Amino acid sequence: MGILKKPSDSGRLDPSPKDSRQQKPLEKAREVWYIRGMKETNDKHEHDDLISPEPSATPDLRPHLRDFTLPKLQDFLALWGEKRFRAEQVFRFSHDKLVDDPAQMTNLAKPLRERLSRELDCAAPALVDVAESRDGTRKLVFELTDAARVEAVLIPSDKHLTLCLSTQVGCQMGCAFCFTAGLGFQRNLRVYEMVDQYRVAARMARDEMDGRRLSNLVFMGMGEPMLNLDNLIDTLDILQDERGMMLSNRKITVSTCGILPKIPEFTERSSVMLAVSLNATTDEVRSRLMPINRKYPLADLVQTLKALPHARRVRTVLEYVLLDGVNNTEDDVRRLAAIAREVHGKVNLLAFNIHEKSDFQRPSDQAVKAFQDKLLSRGVQAMIRSSRGEDAHAACGMLGKTNHPKGEAV
Repeated sequence: MGILKKPSDSGRLDPSPKDSRQQKPLEKAREVWYIRGMKETNDKHEHDDLISPEPSATPDLRPHLRDFTLPKLQDFLALWGEKRFRAEQVFRFSHDKLVDDPAQMTNLAKPLRERLSRELDCAAPALVDVAESRDGTRKLVFELTDAARVEAVLIPSDKHLTLCLSTQVGCQMGCAFCFTAGLGFQRNLRVYEMVDQYRVAARMARDEMDGRRLSNLVFMGMGEPMLNLDNLIDTLDILQDERGMMLSNRKITVSTCGILPKIPEFTERSSVMLAVSLNATTDEVRSRLMPINRKYPLADLVQTLKALPHARRVRTVLEYVLLDGVNNTEDDVRRLAAIAREVHGKVNLLAFNIHEKSDFQRPSDQAVKAFQDKLLSRGVQAMIRSSRGEDAHAACGMLGKTNHPKGEAV
């Protein structure tokens, strides 16, 4: 979302709400801000043939408080005549203390608190369901203002808490093994709709999980992050800001199925970890599993990754979902090892999570371990990522089961 520019003197935004002559420019600025943001949020991409119609809803035309990075919030509140440190106070309340309601931002003057409540939307997406797995994983289901639903997954381990976030309502990439793909695509998430997945989960960790800090994030939920890049970058800026959540770039990973024109731009604009969903070692198989490969084939993907600066390549993860009898042959081991060595990447192996929308089968644990050992023997760093939350439909490739009225199954 672009920064709202200060109007000319003839259309000045007066910080005082009392002068009715100044309300018209403010209302106009509010409308311009919202339309600009929603245009960015709903811009069509090159995969428009996969996009479902936008749901009809009456939007709140106010800017949302948590759509702003700190510099953008400083610029916006300057239009009200506020000092830059006031924006920092508001930002800290929102993203350090995790406060939603400006009325609770007690070190602000009452008139500013009231104006924040009046002029900005501050509501968080509604948490409508929490499905807890036997292994402690929690799937959080959020209902947005247009009644669309998205999911995030809170994954505890002995060492840390990880949150898997969504970037879109549904997904348009059509991967054959992914449950979410069957939902179709509705729209991109706004910045606050991504940030608030973290804020709600962080409050849950603080209040219900012995005050644990939510320190690790993976953008591997619903949607393709690179097709919501501008909002994603603002989200990452907010999550990493030292006056808020202060999350480390080495503890945040963004996954892509391979939108090649966006990968260099992403690595230039953010220093967080990059993961590429590979899942096959030939164009024939990958195009069958992932339609994006028909537009951006494997050779082009490899060249794009090789062209990244060395420091980014050595931190790139190649994700590989193992499908029994499809992509786990001896030849696949050999070709995957060659790709990993060529791009200087690491490999994350994940056994397919079975669901009712796919006929693929999961290989045995022994077969997964054997595949890993063969990669290791070829000098490739390969790890097995354990599946979490499968019984709550919260595991990788399973999100979206409650993305329908009353949580009904697809």
